[in-house]
Amino acid sequence: MLLELTREGDYAVRAMLALARHDGSTPLSRRQIAGEMQIPARFLAHVMRRLADGGLVAPVLGRTGGYRLQRDPATISLLDVVGAVEELPSGRRCVLRGGPCMPDGTCLVHGAFSAARGQYLEELGRRSLAAIIAEAEVRLAGATED
Repeated sequence: MLLELTREGDYAVRAMLALARHDGSTPLSRRQIAGEMQIPARFLAHVMRRLADGGLVAPVLGRTGGYRLQRDPATISLLDVVGAVEELPSGRRCVLRGGPCMPDGTCLVHGAFSAARGQYLEELGRRSLAAIIAEAEVRLAGATED
């Protein structure tokens, strides 16, 4: 069982963190986001479109345009971001067989993996962009004091 993001999920999380770090309401261009977060600019266009379709970012037109957050970073969870660009894991696939569980019910490990999947999604839902940025700032402040 892999608990990692696709490249698109990775880029989406990084792009959203860049926007949140810059207060969320100030538009950032794709070039700014790509440079700050080391994301290929041509791939970022697709990611930003998916985030906009998911209601997380809004394009801002004009010479000083770019993208801004649609909501306060404290109300946007990692689950919101990942869910906008990736298919979230569901309990319909059997971890042993790769398809639906046994025709007569569920496999022997279904409950354990279903519970783990639920905790994984719950944790992503509990972590807001604002909280992640605040935690990072505390870690950085502590590292510079040493």
